[in-house]
Amino acid sequence: MSLVAITRPQFDVELDIAYSTPRNFTGAPIYRRAAAYLHADAAAALQRAIALARPLGLRLKIFDAFRPAEAQWKMWNHTPNPEFLADPRRGSPHSRGVAVDLTLIDSGGAELDMGTAFDAFRKESYHAATGISEAAQRNRFLLLGLMTAAGWDFYRNEWWHYQLFDARRYPVLSDSSVEGGMM
Repeated sequence: MSLVAITRPQFDVELDIAYSTPRNFTGAPIYRRAAAYLHADAAAALQRAIALARPLGLRLKIFDAFRPAEAQWKMWNHTPNPEFLADPRRGSPHSRGVAVDLTLIDSGGAELDMGTAFDAFRKESYHAATGISEAAQRNRFLLLGLMTAAGWDFYRNEWWHYQLFDARRYPVLSDSSVEGGMM
């Protein structure tokens, strides 16, 4: 199965692939290169979200998209927490190419306040968390509205995570699914 590379100018997004850096919950790079890929169905839904954000003067910043099954195992072995990570034996929507971790940015490229950082594995990261500022709650609901209107489902424990509905119908993919691999 072929995955679509999420690159500019085809996709008007910023890429900040956290797992190619130490700026993630493991504290170490997992990918050897920063790249984002999605299944064609997810790429089409991403284009819809981009189009919905544009008239509001907003853009999307992507932290992660396709995640090879091998990367999911590395994460799980580091932090086997099913509240924030899919058990790799069941397969993650990321490893199927149908999930994306992202946030909203303004016209100057600044991230909107979401109340926590990406990859903050705590209850304040839940979509419905109330222990964050009103502005952060509004921004989360704005992202939720844009993404669901574009055809994405959300994961209740992570404000940054969106996936296609019925994600399990897509096969789990390995690092060899993208030319040159990511790991």
